[in-house]
Amino acid sequence: MTGAPVIRAEGFPPGIENFNYRDWIPALPDHFLTTITFSVFLAVGILICFFLVSYRNPQLVPTKKQWIAESIYGFVRDGIARDIVGPEGIRFAPYFTTLFCFIALTNVFAIVPFIQISPNAHIAFPAVLGILSWLIYNVVGIRKHGLWGYVKMNSVPSGTPIALYPIIIPIEFVSNLILRPITLSVRLFANMFAGHMILLVFILGGVALIEAGGWFMAASPLAFIMAIVMTFFEFFIQLLQAYVFVLLTAVYVQGSLAEEH
Repeated sequence: MTGAPVIRAEGFPPGIENFNYRDWIPALPDHFLTTITFSVFLAVGILICFFLVSYRNPQLVPTKKQWIAESIYGFVRDGIARDIVGPEGIRFAPYFTTLFCFIALTNVFAIVPFIQISPNAHIAFPAVLGILSWLIYNVVGIRKHGLWGYVKMNSVPSGTPIALYPIIIPIEFVSNLILRPITLSVRLFANMFAGHMILLVFILGGVALIEAGGWFMAASPLAFIMAIVMTFFEFFIQLLQAYVFVLLTAVYVQGSLAEEH
């Protein structure tokens, strides 16, 4: 016998109510403090406190906190900034590290009980991050090559026959100067949104099987096991997406500093 749908309170495990960005304090401006905005404020606070505490009394033999902070910075500086951009990339390492830590932490909130959704599952936050990176590598490119030189470099690949200019220039211009922040944003948003939906399917599927009763109930443990497995897989994807976002930003910065494409 099938029971009526159960409407659960917001919390753990995740449900469709996680997409209802209700105001926690109605007296404040609309959507000033919701689960999403609280997660962003929390992530910023955690990162500021962590790095301040880690480097408050730096030592030659680092403490555990200092070692973790230095390892994160060293990974981004050497593995992304220096490897992708080159020696000039060192000056971008603080931004890349901040970007990586913020995206990784806000992504991981999607599997933290009672938060259960990443701010990056809301397109507005990846869009802001994408636009910020877009502004940085464009400003860097314009300062190095000048406005006309930078636009020409990104619109006319070297060695392109003049006859192909009417076709190549619009494609290259839109691809290199217009679409990059969109692709950066949508990639991050889509992965975080899809990850939440996958967990939602398995967890609510298990609840629905239990409510259905009979032989369906016997299959419910499989749904919950899959939810646990997908949670670990989602954790890997969350960190990977933070890395990919920063890696692509570094690639775009490197392209802006290059002499030609």
